[in-house]
Amino acid sequence: MRKIVITGPECSGKSTLSQALAEHYGVSWVPEMARPYLDRLGRPYGETDLLRIAELQVRTEDEREAEQPGTPGLLICDTDLITIRIWGEEKYGRSDPWIFKQTEDRAYDLWLLCMPDIPWVYDPQRENPHDRDRLFEVYRKTLERLKKPYAVISGEEEERLKQAVNAIMESSGSPSGDR
Repeated sequence: MRKIVITGPECSGKSTLSQALAEHYGVSWVPEMARPYLDRLGRPYGETDLLRIAELQVRTEDEREAEQPGTPGLLICDTDLITIRIWGEEKYGRSDPWIFKQTEDRAYDLWLLCMPDIPWVYDPQRENPHDRDRLFEVYRKTLERLKKPYAVISGEEEERLKQAVNAIMESSGSPSGDR
């Protein structure tokens, strides 16, 4: 099974693109687990919560993958631990060692890096409305430093889906984007 990660700074269209790709290919997707975790938290989050969110993200991803044993299709992941690593480094100046190691070792086939070229939409869980371009470069540099294969996705919704499908197809060498 090929695993595709949708990543990028806050409010860059990750969830919308993840859902659109899952629908386009008729496959499962893994939502960003930080949202439901933070919704249920009942207090401001702290640094230790990032590790809980990371564990929940990995567990949910593994469960979705296990639901499709032997399937040659795709699993679309709305974020991965690179996002949580960057979140920790930005907010606390460090990342948990387990999260850090997972970002180096956990296997994915392609990262689709969403450019923040769409309008900012307020959400109580979003914290960085004014430095999305800087954060985009943090994501890009992190993916490059980790030697992860990625493609930049930009534009309006329909254009993003088209670019994402093309990037998945090119990364697999298959006309349909599947192996």
